[in-house]
Amino acid sequence: MEQEQDMIFGLRPVIEALKAGKPFDRIIIKNGLQGALYRELTALLREKAIPWNTAPAERFVQYSRKNHQGVIAWLAAIEYQNIENIVPLLFEKGKDPLLLILNGISDVRNFGAIARSAECFGADAIILPEKGSVRVNADALKTSAGALHTLPVCRTSSIMRTIAYLKESGVKIICSSEKSETGLQDADLTGPAALVLGSEDRGISREVLEEADLTVMIPITGTTESLNVSVAAGIMLYETVRQRGGRS
Repeated sequence: MEQEQDMIFGLRPVIEALKAGKPFDRIIIKNGLQGALYRELTALLREKAIPWNTAPAERFVQYSRKNHQGVIAWLAAIEYQNIENIVPLLFEKGKDPLLLILNGISDVRNFGAIARSAECFGADAIILPEKGSVRVNADALKTSAGALHTLPVCRTSSIMRTIAYLKESGVKIICSSEKSETGLQDADLTGPAALVLGSEDRGISREVLEEADLTVMIPITGTTESLNVSVAAGIMLYETVRQRGGRS
């Protein structure tokens, strides 16, 4: 359920929050909105690279008691970071980056559990797409057991461009896919790596799979066809760290 304390309503309040440097998760603007304040708002959003979408008037009906003026914003529970600032620093420190790319995961509790495992196994960052992805909210923070306060979360407007950047930087893209013929334990997971996990209903997108340097499957001997994505993330992280000698 949405918490109104995490929301800001109205053109001027959202503009002021942007100018104050508040971290935003997302913003919706009513179709057809115009005027000087609207132009100021959209200019700020472009300047700060904050994602926003337009929506029909029906989307705002449930907030009719609020003076939203056609603008509703959701504050982020964390400060998002830029993966292009993180990767060079990791290499400078002599580390082999260990990253997680979450391709379409929308369940907040799964995300929190993944973040918890990632922090426990020493992952360096989680990468999320701006659109079609989970919201990092209070529930995610709670499920992560505090991991999201320390583990960098990076948001990207294009997963494909981010993957291209990582590959150019020498980071191996490893996708988890039940259709792979390579078992997790038989794959070489050493060196700089980004582990990619997809949503439980759709899996990893075809475009991302085509860019993978390696696809692996987690062997399952029971009758259940698949693992929960947060469990799969923990298993992949464990095996990666094990192959690295217990160090990420």
